[in-house]
Amino acid sequence: MAMDNKCRASTDEILRAASTVFWDFDGVIKDSVEVKTRAFVKLFQPFGPMVVERVRKHHEAHGGMSRFDKLPLYLQWAGRGANPSRVSEFGNQFGELVLQGVIEAPWVPGVESYLRSNTHQQTFALISATPQDELEQILYALDLKGCFAAVFGAPNRKKDAIRTTLAARGLAPNDCLMIGDARADLEAAEANQVPFMLRWHETNLNVFADYTGPSFKDFTAL
Repeated sequence: MAMDNKCRASTDEILRAASTVFWDFDGVIKDSVEVKTRAFVKLFQPFGPMVVERVRKHHEAHGGMSRFDKLPLYLQWAGRGANPSRVSEFGNQFGELVLQGVIEAPWVPGVESYLRSNTHQQTFALISATPQDELEQILYALDLKGCFAAVFGAPNRKKDAIRTTLAARGLAPNDCLMIGDARADLEAAEANQVPFMLRWHETNLNVFADYTGPSFKDFTAL
């Protein structure tokens, strides 16, 4: 999936041309995908290696999916009831495991500078599967909230968050761009006819093996 100079220039032009950029967080702004993988592994370790491996594979293949959609499924695989109180209990444990890890995770190279400088005077909106209150805590700790005109976390669905923003701001989909690293990000963009740009990394190479659209590994190349 490596880009030649022509593709890189094209990707750069696509990014700069967007008046509004929708950003995913994990794997796009912070290299925090593995933080959440390790948390799911730790959470389900008591249920044995087969359950852990099934959870890990599903999580990596569905990176943009909310934990509250994943946990009922994983609890069923673990032979536990997926009632609301248990899902909430496991969700809280997961949040405690990942919060500081995400804050301390490395930045995707070049992205912090791009967000803070906003050289092209673009409007940025953050759209993440992380719960809203947890997302707000992370942004506060990173002093990053001021970079975004809007912030959407779970339970907001990504496609709904994009649709709401387009309607509220009177935006044309073709003037926008969604940057993500998961199928859920691509599907949310496609549902709203918004162009998509992939941030690829080792975890999503297989998931996007058939992807041929604009992509990048880090912002230092853009």
